Amino acid sequence: MVSAIAPPRRPRIAVTLGDPSGIGPELVAKLLSNPANRQRADIVLLADATELQSAIADAGSVDVALSSGRANPHGIQILDDNSASQYPSRRGEVSSASGARCIHQLKRALKMVQAGEIDAIVFAPLNKSSLKLAGMTEEDELRWFANQLDFKGTTSEINIAGPLWTGRVTSHIGVEEVAPRVTKEATLKAIELLHRLRWESGIEAPRLGVCALNPHNGENGAFGRQEIEHIRPAVEAARESGIDVLGPFPCDTIFLKRHHFDGIVTMYHDQGQIAMKLLSFDGGVTMQGGLPIPVATPAHGTAFDIAGKNLAAVTSTQNAFDVAVTMAERRILKESNLVPDTVPVKSGALPKTTIEEVFKTSCC
Repeated sequence: MVSAIAPPRRPRIAVTLGDPSGIGPELVAKLLSNPANRQRADIVLLADATELQSAIADAGSVDVALSSGRANPHGIQILDDNSASQYPSRRGEVSSASGARCIHQLKRALKMVQAGEIDAIVFAPLNKSSLKLAGMTEEDELRWFANQLDFKGTTSEINIAGPLWTGRVTSHIGVEEVAPRVTKEATLKAIELLHRLRWESGIEAPRLGVCALNPHNGENGAFGRQEIEHIRPAVEAARESGIDVLGPFPCDTIFLKRHHFDGIVTMYHDQGQIAMKLLSFDGGVTMQGGLPIPVATPAHGTAFDIAGKNLAAVTSTQNAFDVAVTMAERRILKESNLVPDTVPVKSGALPKTTIEEVFKTSCC
């Protein structure tokens, strides 16, 4: 059940254009031209006015209403620091300048986070090669955000396809490194984080499933013992704490039974990403899960081949904005003591639902 309590104030959302060489500026212009978005949140755009005008042209000369002061339902606020000329870039090309421009604006957004001036961040697609050229040394943007905020807690890239969310035990590492990192502690932390995030997204009693690592759920240890020694004990510990979670399930069939779950914990990147992109490539969202503030972005890339051609679909960007607003509203409710500050868990014995009951119509 999704909470229907109205927050006492509008969330404040910072938006960045993403990589200037890709489709990000066009997508943001299309997002900001939708008046319904201004009704849901106070939107602050971190960009130069010249960049916004170029983005509007790329998007087919859409109408983006600007406020003369603070953001409000009638117009967005643009925070122009007149710095675009310091980052010369060319459309459709990887470059250190494009990466540096992204980093500059995201750092501005994080300063606003630390000053308590915004409630969530939405950024358009970035290009990892350009970010690396610009000096980003972290394995991914999530780790970069955590380092910038000096955040030491549990994080996970969260992938969203409609009502289904996935979290990961491991993420951007080589496949050979996965198995040693699938431990009971790491799996339990991933379960707990996804449970909290699904609650913060409005699901009052999240239902979670957990993937196996090995083929056929390990076949009772014949194909590996991670399920026996780490994954199942983590699921049992989570259930003992009151989290409604089941598993491990064979990873080649769990997504066929996704309607049983609000979230699925996977063991490594492609185990979940292949399924999620098949389910919702054109509408998927990536969340930088676990950070002190909601941070969301479209799940697709910079699409250099169609940059500047008014061909980019805004669906994923709109979905990222919707997720960020919903989670920001939930946090405002927590701050106002209108919902619990900590995630409620089920009291008493959880239902004795078994893997066999979930998969009773499945084979293999």
